[in-house]
Amino acid sequence: MKKIYLLLCLLLGSCTQMPAGIEPVQDFNLNRYLGKWYEIARLDHSFERGLTQVTADYSLREDGTVKVVNSGYSEAKKEWKSVEGKARFVRTAEEGYLKVSFFGPFYGAYVVFELDHKEYSYSLVCGPDRDYFWLLARQPVLPEALQSMLVAKAKALGFATEKLIFVAHDTVNQP
Repeated sequence: MKKIYLLLCLLLGSCTQMPAGIEPVQDFNLNRYLGKWYEIARLDHSFERGLTQVTADYSLREDGTVKVVNSGYSEAKKEWKSVEGKARFVRTAEEGYLKVSFFGPFYGAYVVFELDHKEYSYSLVCGPDRDYFWLLARQPVLPEALQSMLVAKAKALGFATEKLIFVAHDTVNQP
């Protein structure tokens, strides 16, 4: 059923919506958000299943859109995998509400709903519904108290945090 929903979203272009009760951060600064982020935790989905050492790199394209490169290591295949996409703001550049595409003209929501505005050292991100959730950080490990606080915030907003996958990182072997 979930695959049918995703297919319909892609075909109808409605996957740029936000989950009810989730608000994107305001005073978002794209230039500060650019760069490398480590995936600390995520909810499971097929396009990242089995990957460790997952990172996302964001950079500005000449046309003003954002280049997105997601990479991870497949332990099963003993190889690095990466995919490149592009993102653009849905409403304004001051709001952490973007849409991202890895497959041609089809976009999905990328909603930054929690952000360390001071240092841009962590963020909580979701997709069009609560089945898509990521905890990202500038370092491969977060202090335990901060990580627990962020997971608790996600849980309070209705994300299935008991199903989180905490991502292992070995920065020595990053490509």
